[in-house]
Amino acid sequence: MQPRIEDYALIGDEQTAALVGPDGSVDWLCLPRFDSGACFARLLGDEDNGHWRIAPKGVRGPCTRRAYRPDTLVLDTEWETDEGVVRVTDLMPQRDVAPDLVRIVEGVRGRVTVRSTLRLRFDYGAVIPWMRRADGHRVAIAGPDAVWLRTEPPVRTWGEDFGTHSEFTVAEGERVAFVLTWHPSHHPRPPLVDPFEALRTSVEDWRAWAARCTYDGPYRDAVVRSLITLKALTYRPTGGIVAAATTSLPEQLGGVRNWDYRFCWLRDSTLTLGALLAAGYHEEAEAWRNWLLRAVAGDPADLQIMYGLAGERRLPEAELPWLSGFAGSAPVRIGNAAVEQLQLDVYGEVMDSLSLGRRAGLSPRPHVWSLQCVLMRWLDENWRQPDEGLWEVRGGRRQFVHSKVMVWVAADRAVRALEEHPELRGDPDRWRALRDEVHQEVCEKGYDPERNTFTQSYGSRDLDASLLLIPRVGFLPPDDPRVVGTVDAIRDELGHGGLVRRYTTDGATVDGLPGDEGTFLVCSFWLADALHMTGRTKEARELFERLAGLANDVGLLSEEYDPVAGRHVGNFPQAFSHIGLVNTALTLFADEAG
Repeated sequence: MQPRIEDYALIGDEQTAALVGPDGSVDWLCLPRFDSGACFARLLGDEDNGHWRIAPKGVRGPCTRRAYRPDTLVLDTEWETDEGVVRVTDLMPQRDVAPDLVRIVEGVRGRVTVRSTLRLRFDYGAVIPWMRRADGHRVAIAGPDAVWLRTEPPVRTWGEDFGTHSEFTVAEGERVAFVLTWHPSHHPRPPLVDPFEALRTSVEDWRAWAARCTYDGPYRDAVVRSLITLKALTYRPTGGIVAAATTSLPEQLGGVRNWDYRFCWLRDSTLTLGALLAAGYHEEAEAWRNWLLRAVAGDPADLQIMYGLAGERRLPEAELPWLSGFAGSAPVRIGNAAVEQLQLDVYGEVMDSLSLGRRAGLSPRPHVWSLQCVLMRWLDENWRQPDEGLWEVRGGRRQFVHSKVMVWVAADRAVRALEEHPELRGDPDRWRALRDEVHQEVCEKGYDPERNTFTQSYGSRDLDASLLLIPRVGFLPPDDPRVVGTVDAIRDELGHGGLVRRYTTDGATVDGLPGDEGTFLVCSFWLADALHMTGRTKEARELFERLAGLANDVGLLSEEYDPVAGRHVGNFPQAFSHIGLVNTALTLFADEAG
């Protein structure tokens, strides 16, 4: 039986990541980067698409228990058998040259026979590599990829059924380490990593990083786990943060809403920056801000909603027909065609992020204000256009209310910057006029007075969870009756099982897609924020407690949750969900921090 999405745990080295199932199988790993082709793609297919399982011989089911070592991304998985207890410790140490996947098998009690089955399949499970022995190790080569497998101490290894197998016995206190190392096939083998030293330093490094968290209130463990997850989803060389470690995990089991999230979205920028700054991670916040500046440099008309890990602009979408999809959810996609969409809200996100960075004292960049002025000039001339909106709908452009609210945010932050920093030069009169004009239009065309709620788009009766951000961004004060009415309407009309959908998918009139999706976890965190801001803190805390309780056994959240099936859906783990958890916890419990 294939594990559920929420059954997986994440390990990574801040350049890529792997998903480890409860049966001891690594079912997803892209090398050398998050967005590279997967060499283990069982997650989206079957065992023949690549995986690596280490478990007691003859045991096919899940482990007895597993957990991250406290405040780390080092995973311990244990099995209790009739012969004894064995532990597998999984980690990806921060790389010097090449990425390494380290798996250490340790006898805890008795004597247990362990079996390792490795099936490497490059290019998302499509290519079976040529495997040979070299220097006492096994090396797999196909096209641009080469992977070395070694053990310390050596154990017997053989090839069978297009896989590499090992079998050995460990007694209490004995350890056997497996190391899988990738490098370009035209390069020589990289230096060997000491797996046991890598384990020690990884634990120390992660704990030192987690100790920098300045939050000391309720749910601190959940907050720290979310921050570690965000750190793990960061592409260290550039500071970019991917939305998730996976592609094509379905928003509806068996459905077609399967997208590649291994890229960096501008929509996440302000909330990400705020979470990192509020938790005390200024270095990471500055790296994210600097990634943002590099990515958006250029003609403001070409501003994209997402970019690659280093700011790449071309992310062509393609389908992989040889993969059946998670739980039969096809097609499996790589790349993301939504990169070509117009989303006016990203201009507000960029302006807000840069303003937040300036107020937080991030190191100044001389060209930042010039960039903001250029963005404002383009926005002043183009804000009336319809767009695809925050959620990248594929049902045609509309006058989305959230997009217009974020245009207002852009103008507001520009005006505030001039007021707070008189040395800056700009056009305050024009930007104030723009701010006032947008505000008036949204309140006239995006508000339904009969139902006392803002709507998804001008003239529509549909709602959108992004409207919950109206008080957060300062468009209207939280006690404004229109804000309270909108919060209530969204909870009533988009609520599902006590959580919140992004928007109504009935008839696929907005997003142009068949099928349905689960409740969106970050939107549910936004509802908790909005309830708190509108004076309903008890309800907000109850909702937060439920959301925090949806995290899996190792503290991870996916993109969405299906309350009917009781299952996580969507890509995993999802940065946006963990950003929501951090921000909401800091909002609700800051007064209780020690």
